[in-house]
Amino acid sequence: MSRDGPALLLRDISRGQDAQIAAVVEVIARVNPDVITLQGFDYDLEGRALAAFAQALATRGAPYPYQFAAPPNAGRMTALDLDADGKTGTARDAQGYGTFFGQGAMALLSRFPIATAEVADFSALLWRDLPGNLYPQTAQGPWGGAQVQAIQRLSSHGHWVVPIDHPAFGRVHILTFHATPPVFDGPEDRNGRRNHDETAFWRVYLDGAFGTPPEDAFVLMGDANADPNRGEGRPEAILALLEHPRLHAPLRGQPTVVWQGVGALQVDYIFPSRDWTVRDAGVEPIDAAASRHALVWVDLAR
Repeated sequence: MSRDGPALLLRDISRGQDAQIAAVVEVIARVNPDVITLQGFDYDLEGRALAAFAQALATRGAPYPYQFAAPPNAGRMTALDLDADGKTGTARDAQGYGTFFGQGAMALLSRFPIATAEVADFSALLWRDLPGNLYPQTAQGPWGGAQVQAIQRLSSHGHWVVPIDHPAFGRVHILTFHATPPVFDGPEDRNGRRNHDETAFWRVYLDGAFGTPPEDAFVLMGDANADPNRGEGRPEAILALLEHPRLHAPLRGQPTVVWQGVGALQVDYIFPSRDWTVRDAGVEPIDAAASRHALVWVDLAR
C-alpha cells in the first residue's frame, strides 16, 4: 500500500474506489487477526492514512481501535551520496529507499491497547554499531567513505518493539521490521549485507546487546526479504532465527511471495517466543489484486 507521492494513499483510501485497497481490506477482514503489522504502508506524520485504513476495516467488520506507526527511515533524505553513484538527493541517498519521506513504511494495528510511550524504536541505530556487522569495506576503508558510514542507519524501514496489553495474556511485545531487498547493488553487496544485518539485529537484541529484551510473551514478525534456501540474499541471519532456541518457526519452508523471474520464496515470517502454544498457523493464498505477498498468521495460546 505504497503510492508515488505523499498523501496519495490517504486520497485513495478516502475515495473508497481503489481496487488494491479493497482487496487488502478483504484479506485482512477474512483472516480477522487481533494484531497485524502492515509492511509497505506509506507513513504520514499525523497518521491520517493509517486511521482511514482502520476505518475502512471497521466498516468491513474488522475494527482496530489502536494504531501505531513511528517515523521511518524510508525516504529519510541525507545530504550524502549513500549509494556512491556520484549523485545526491536520489531515492537511494535516503536512509532507506524512498522517493518521499515515509514511502512504503510500516504500521501496526491492534484490537488491544498499545503502550505507545513504552515502544522501543531502534530505527536510529547506526549500521556500524551492530555487533558483528557486515558493513562493506574496501582497501581504503569503509565503502562509500567514512562520512557515509558515520551516518548510515541499519534499518531501511525500522526495528520496533511494541508493547500491547492483552486482556487475558497481559503484556505482549511485538517485534517487527522490514529489511531491504538483497539486490539492486554492485559487487560490494551493500544491500545484501544490510539485509543480512537487519535480520541479524534480532538475534543480537535477544542476546541482550541493546538492553533487556522481553523474556516471554513476544512475537517477532516482519518481512525479512530473505529465503533460507533460495534467492540472492545471505541466508545465515534468517537461518539463525529459524533455528533460534527461544523462537517457534511454525511456517518454515512455506513460500509467502511470488516474484516474476524468481518464483516462490519465503520472505515473510512470524516467530512466536517458545513459551507460547502454537494452536495453528497458515499462509493465506496470494491475492494478486492485493499484493505479491501473502498474509501470514499464527493462532497462539498460553
